[in-house]
Amino acid sequence: MTFSDLSHYFGTLEETASRNRMTEILADLFAHSHKDEIGKICYLLQGRVAPLYEAVEFGVADKFIIRAIAQAYGVDKKQVMQVFKKEGDLGKAAQESHSRHGNASLTVKEVYERLFDITQAGGVGSQEKKITLLAELLRSVDGLSARYVARIPLNKLRLGFSDMTILDALSWMLTGDKSLRPKLENAYNVRPDIGFIAETVKEHGIKGLSSVKAKVGAPILASLCQRLPNADEMIKKMGKVAVEPKYDGVRVAIHFQEREKVRTFSRNLENTTAMFPELQTIGKQLHAHEVILDSEAVGMDPKTGKLIPFQETMTRKRKHDIEITRGNVPLKFFVFDILYKDGKDLLSLPLSERRKILETTIKMLDSRNQSSPDSGNPSKNILVISPQIVTDSADEIRKYHDEQLKKGLEGAVVKKWDSPYEPGRRGYSWVKFKEEEGKTGKLTDTIDAVVMGYYRGEGKRTGFGIGAFLVGVGDGESFVTVTKVGTGVSDELWKELRKRLNDLKVTKQPKEYDKVNKIFIPDVWVVPKLVVEIAGDDLTKSPTHGAGIAVRFPRLVRIRDDKSPNDITTTKEVEQMYTQQGK
Repeated sequence: MTFSDLSHYFGTLEETASRNRMTEILADLFAHSHKDEIGKICYLLQGRVAPLYEAVEFGVADKFIIRAIAQAYGVDKKQVMQVFKKEGDLGKAAQESHSRHGNASLTVKEVYERLFDITQAGGVGSQEKKITLLAELLRSVDGLSARYVARIPLNKLRLGFSDMTILDALSWMLTGDKSLRPKLENAYNVRPDIGFIAETVKEHGIKGLSSVKAKVGAPILASLCQRLPNADEMIKKMGKVAVEPKYDGVRVAIHFQEREKVRTFSRNLENTTAMFPELQTIGKQLHAHEVILDSEAVGMDPKTGKLIPFQETMTRKRKHDIEITRGNVPLKFFVFDILYKDGKDLLSLPLSERRKILETTIKMLDSRNQSSPDSGNPSKNILVISPQIVTDSADEIRKYHDEQLKKGLEGAVVKKWDSPYEPGRRGYSWVKFKEEEGKTGKLTDTIDAVVMGYYRGEGKRTGFGIGAFLVGVGDGESFVTVTKVGTGVSDELWKELRKRLNDLKVTKQPKEYDKVNKIFIPDVWVVPKLVVEIAGDDLTKSPTHGAGIAVRFPRLVRIRDDKSPNDITTTKEVEQMYTQQGK
């Protein structure tokens, strides 16, 4: 397939609002793709040249693309900037600046490889090398292709769908409907590599996915918690359970292989290996040749050994000055599950068996109390097995939960004792038991939402350029409004929000926001990327918000850089919270 043909598919998708029609278009694209190019096409649809979890990045910004366009077509940067300001889209700026002498015969494989070369350019003068490579590529393609070549390095294809629509399309390619989506999604949850999944089903059909197992180096989607109103309901629905502390830290999947670099991944599949250099020494704590662990990284006070707040822990999430920050914010990794060990996939084993394997896998280097996060007792152990109790008593759950709150933790996580590990699922195998009514108002849990747009400030906030922002929850692959937030934000945070949201702003309402009432239209739309945690007094029925429910007296708790839009609260969960608040 030529990249010009692929660009026409991109153009059709860009103009299509219907999710079902997008699925059909993608299915047709995949049907006409060769088995050696379908995976590459899937990565390009993501604005990438590698799986999300591989640290292969373009590392470019708008100014970089402007220079490449100007160099490619021999025009002034100011001219490119003028088109960019008018259109709000560097892809269209590239298309309008195009010299009309491009080549429409370059294949998808050729363009993909040249884009990949851009990600590999490093060392002294790497930015100039990248600009030259991109300019040469822009000069080598036709005008429509230039639009998408310019967008891909910025991850701004703006086609309006996620990997889930791609899975639907793969099913449609095979059967003419979405019936295979559950099987495709199960495989994707274990190996969230959309290119690998597409290549597998293209060559081997749906049966090829039966061989997809956990693999060291490829992250597994994190198992997620559901909500139940109280401990009695938990026992009624789950039976015998394990109850563990709910740490206010950063979820970290740890992939260990002997004689190899330890790799880590966040819950949104980001490769975070460079952020946690201390994990490179954990081999001495492991009775295993290779292992995948699920953990929560929590910052410790280096003097007392006590846990520190989430925002301080998050200062470790950086790309520079890691060693300095490591000294100021040492981490403990509270390990609560094991998913793979020495060639064996453990996902299907019940929690009771996985726990036994975990306890024989991690060893302590000293005898000091590791399970008590408030012991004030620093230790050499980087890995610590998260403590737990096993019970079928609602009173025991409540007692344990209250003990965790007194220690300054978020509460408890309750897990069905005989349940398998369910990647990416929000079933009732894991349930979070957070604070009781009072700390966050009648709404006893917070909501993770995506910022959809913002409103320019008034009065004091005029100088910030932002005075409130619109947030939404997940509704399938769309996002629907649930509230506007204008409180709980410091002056410094308003400034940070404006800067970060400006990097995400677009001139048109994103296709994912298809149910926004006109009374909530923001001054500036942003793409769905920034996740925030909000609290409120309670939930109320709403005829105007897309979720059908609104948060009363909302306030910002914190920005959740550790979460992606795929992790946010859903409309179904909001409805459950609305029902449960009466209990």
